[in-house]
Amino acid sequence: MKKGKILLSVTFAGAALLALSACGSSSSAGKSGQTTISIFNIKTETAKQLNSLVKDYESTHKGVKINVTTVGGGQDARAALKAKFTSGDDPTIFMMGGLADAKTYENKLADLSKTTLAKDAIKGTLDGATLDGKTLGVPVNIEGFGWIIRKDIFEKAGINVDNIKSFDDFKAAVETLDAKKSELGLKGVFAYSGAEKWVTSQFSAEIVGPEYNNSLSKTFKSRDFKFTENETMKNYIDLANKYNAAPFSSLDYTTSVNELFAQGKAAIIHQGNWIVPTLNSIDPNLAKNDIDIIPTYGQSNSSGYLAAGPSWYWGVNKTQGAAKEKAAEKFLNWMYTNDKAKTSIVNDFDYIPAYTNFNASDIKDPISHKLLTALNDGKTIPFIQNAEPDGWGENTLGVQVQAYASGKTSWAKVVSNVTKDWNSRPKP
Repeated sequence: MKKGKILLSVTFAGAALLALSACGSSSSAGKSGQTTISIFNIKTETAKQLNSLVKDYESTHKGVKINVTTVGGGQDARAALKAKFTSGDDPTIFMMGGLADAKTYENKLADLSKTTLAKDAIKGTLDGATLDGKTLGVPVNIEGFGWIIRKDIFEKAGINVDNIKSFDDFKAAVETLDAKKSELGLKGVFAYSGAEKWVTSQFSAEIVGPEYNNSLSKTFKSRDFKFTENETMKNYIDLANKYNAAPFSSLDYTTSVNELFAQGKAAIIHQGNWIVPTLNSIDPNLAKNDIDIIPTYGQSNSSGYLAAGPSWYWGVNKTQGAAKEKAAEKFLNWMYTNDKAKTSIVNDFDYIPAYTNFNASDIKDPISHKLLTALNDGKTIPFIQNAEPDGWGENTLGVQVQAYASGKTSWAKVVSNVTKDWNSRPKP
């Protein structure tokens, strides 16, 4: 995401309801006259909403059948997607994380440059899925992440969140929370789900980004990674490891979010606004009133940045024939232009839409509003982790951080191993 003003605006009218320019009517497939397509979904927190939306679409598009597979949470979604392609069970529509994934599946992906969704995407949001001038994916939504906190718990501890403007301020707040842990009913200050390597990969965006001036393309092309902000990561990991509510390297996502954070037994997690639907399902007032988000403060970004932008892109498989490709594009277009579907995207999925035919005032949860404001004010970094070498964030950095937190290796070894792995990869 480029810095500067990016406006999420306008109306639900007119051109927004046009079909994808690349689409025609969906052709029949086989004797039944029905076109069957498949979706590979990574966002487990909105699986129910997606399934409902698919049913709505099928009810008004009788010639189309859509099968949805959802893999994520505690499962390695990227590995599962690769396994599908390896086995020949390719999905028609699939989520990919950004430039590294786009490169991996480049030969499978349709060029969506001329579609209405590509034209309506907010400025800069296509950067993470554009290679050699071809738009190989369109944004699922805009998300953002950082240190999400229980504002109500901070207030009970006498901590003013607005006064946290540096790592030292953050550390002091953590130490205050720990000192009052019993009276606050906390099992630990943090619920950092270190068992989920993708969480550490996600956190790496705030660490790697400054080294490349927060540029997706510079990050993607570099094979001269120096890990200049490694002390920033060490400081935060040390803090989370010391004050975590459960062993750092074995704490999973569901326990972290649903059982510890949502129940008020931990005050800080490293997550994004995608947890809002989960929190709403547990307590409708929690996301609305009791949570906030704090940026990461580093050596070269002392003012602090949140990460915001498209975390995932919809890719369309071009190798399954024209009928399925067109049916896939038509469904994606409907998902973001049909009035009922658009209402669901904002109210049920709790998404920040990445398209200009949505109204920003419809976004209700405070975390999403804060992220959007930061995005508009140029105080965010893009999802840099999705431009890192394929698998590096999880399988190299994530594994090394687990080993460090468990006392099995030194931080110096972590720095050496992760930089060596990055720089030994073939240039994209």
